[in-house]
Amino acid sequence: MSTRLDEFCSYRTRMNDRIAEIDHLGIKRFFNLDGSAYHDGALDSKTKELLGLVISTVLRCNDCIDYHLIQCTEAGWSDEELYDALNVALIVGGSIVIPHLRHAVETIDLIRLENRKTTPAKPR
Repeated sequence: MSTRLDEFCSYRTRMNDRIAEIDHLGIKRFFNLDGSAYHDGALDSKTKELLGLVISTVLRCNDCIDYHLIQCTEAGWSDEELYDALNVALIVGGSIVIPHLRHAVETIDLIRLENRKTTPAKPR
């Protein structure tokens, strides 16, 4: 059974591949700039992903929230750290962010559930 997160990842990959086929310099440059922004610099990429999560939540983009939560969990942020960052987004964005906070918490739960399914149990 696929989850909404599986469907999001599949759709994102399919459409990014389709967009990559388009021969438009501006689109190619933007995608390159977007990807490069999250490389290590004065801030490490792990921190930049957390910033991306907060900004995406304040801007109320569920697709972006999902993407950055996947990146943040892969980078090693704990649930408690993610919740703390989402609290900052809630304070900055106000009550209109609450539906996106719900979405984010559900996404964290889905990611952790998927990780439990794919991580082998430790032998006793």
